[in-house]
Amino acid sequence: MGANPQLNAQGELQHLLTIEGLPRSLLIHILDTAEGFVAVNQQEVRKVPLLRGKAIFNLFFEPSTRTRTTFEIAAKRLSADVINLNISASSQSKGETLLDTVDNLAAMQADMFVVRHAQSGAAHMIARHVAPHIHVVNAGDGRHAHPTQGLLDMFTIRKYKGEFHNLRVAIVGDVLHSRVARSQIHALTTLGVPEVRVIAPKTLLPGDMRQMGVQVYHDLAAGLHDVDVVIILRLQNERMRGARLPSSQEYFKYYGLTAEKLAHAKADAIVMHPGPMNRGVEIDSAVADGKQSVILPQVTFGIAVRMAVMSILAGNQG
Repeated sequence: MGANPQLNAQGELQHLLTIEGLPRSLLIHILDTAEGFVAVNQQEVRKVPLLRGKAIFNLFFEPSTRTRTTFEIAAKRLSADVINLNISASSQSKGETLLDTVDNLAAMQADMFVVRHAQSGAAHMIARHVAPHIHVVNAGDGRHAHPTQGLLDMFTIRKYKGEFHNLRVAIVGDVLHSRVARSQIHALTTLGVPEVRVIAPKTLLPGDMRQMGVQVYHDLAAGLHDVDVVIILRLQNERMRGARLPSSQEYFKYYGLTAEKLAHAKADAIVMHPGPMNRGVEIDSAVADGKQSVILPQVTFGIAVRMAVMSILAGNQG
């Protein structure tokens, strides 16, 4: 295994843990593969036999209905056997360690683990631990990464905008607590987007934003000026320690996306949100349900992108 723990000796994808460090060609390969699965998902029989006989375990140590459901649908459309485990309610509460849990499931002939965990690095730890024939997909770890969400967002942007090299993209909101934002920034810069902006109050920005090659704005109107893509992040109240914001009404006043504020972006700008949305906090319902919103197509594309990731992983052994 080379320097990147995600790639095997042949440079193929062995695990998907983070977008950081993956080559542009691999990201494009995933997006192109997903394109084929969009067509499958539009057929009357939405199944292909690519993962028949494979056992995929969804290990969700923290809840996420949308991510878990789309992974489950994706695996089933690839004809895999899917086992969903809500671990927070089972062995972890009995004191079993994370790796003990993984070892026991591996002994049940697991082929792939889809892992969501509140601790950053949990999926990496599992990937280092498992046998070479088992693949690990990070479905979100702490504040660190959410690579399949980043990829489905890139797929959505490409679907509506065609190319990456001439775009201006703004990411708005709670970047500090967002694993999605990090994955999006790494993906956008790797795919050649020349201008990535983050727009947030100082209290919701990590200190390393400028090193990540993005432009930082604290004023929404200025940050949205002339952008092609607006990605709104959820205000993650459950992750906040102490009062980082005066109130959600105050946040909406300055950073909530309304039709009036969206008018600063290009007329054909698309609006995205990884979900779930807090309507009236980070986005106005008129925008969320409006003609520039591609929030529901994102969810649909998410199935095809996760099918692509799982099928590519299953084809790359050892």
